[in-house]
Amino acid sequence: MLEKRRQLPQEQSTDSANFIFCLEGVDEIETDKVTEAQENLEQLALKYGITSIHKTCDTIEVLEDSLNALVLDDHNFKDYEIIYLVMAGEANSICLNGYYYSLQEIAELFEGRLKGKILHFSNAKILDLDEEEAQYFLDITNAKAISGYGNAYNGISSTNLDKVFFNLFKEDDDMFEVVEELHQKHYNVCKLLDFRLYY
Repeated sequence: MLEKRRQLPQEQSTDSANFIFCLEGVDEIETDKVTEAQENLEQLALKYGITSIHKTCDTIEVLEDSLNALVLDDHNFKDYEIIYLVMAGEANSICLNGYYYSLQEIAELFEGRLKGKILHFSNAKILDLDEEEAQYFLDITNAKAISGYGNAYNGISSTNLDKVFFNLFKEDDDMFEVVEELHQKHYNVCKLLDFRLYY
């Protein structure tokens, strides 16, 4: 299993909003190919001092093992405010190697273990939940929020907006103020990609 921890060379103070845990769905985890998500996390570390862990997963078991390792074994888990998911899928599901898993199934895998976390999906998949689906996920996992985009990748990747979103969290840990500022500063892109937050 590949794990890349991105950090600035000099010691950074580790305040809680500076950590991102990225899980990226790939066809084959045994590869050394650097993905766009990895490059973006590298830029976040160099430009903004935001530390991240990047892991790839190609099955639901690897996804579960990766999150379990983070929840159970990483003493910095409380410092990871955002779990960044870069994977294909549909409105309320993710797709790994051709298999679809609903967010309801994902919620049940991580029952009660995502307390205070924000799950943020890139626009590699659209995020379109009804109120009941969103509430179920939040109630079961104890996550603080789920965010993502209503418009799928159509030649326009969400990565630049994702980076702004993560950096705003570094400056301010009030989720609503962050989202408001994101819309104020990048209204057209938020509208184009249909940024969404369920809480």
